[in-house]
Amino acid sequence: MTRAQHTISIALLLSSFYLAMFLEIVPLPKAVQEDIVPVLPFWALVSFGSYLLFKLGWGVFTFNDVPNAHKELMEQIKEARVDLKAKGVDVGED
Repeated sequence: MTRAQHTISIALLLSSFYLAMFLEIVPLPKAVQEDIVPVLPFWALVSFGSYLLFKLGWGVFTFNDVPNAHKELMEQIKEARVDLKAKGVDVGED
């Protein structure tokens, strides 16, 4: 089973379970049926958004500086300046 098939099957399972609760096929206490079930999709959307924001923030927080990549990039910039100067382009110096 591919990842897409797995994701689709889980989404269909969860949506069918929610639909069964929303249409009162699954017996639930009245307070749960009236207060919690109607807002479950919004709660799931907010929770998923919060999770994605956390992952983004964590990725920015744990971003590692890579000195070797910086050196390699500076060498490539020098090579590009030399190449452009050889072709007659004024690139300026920093």
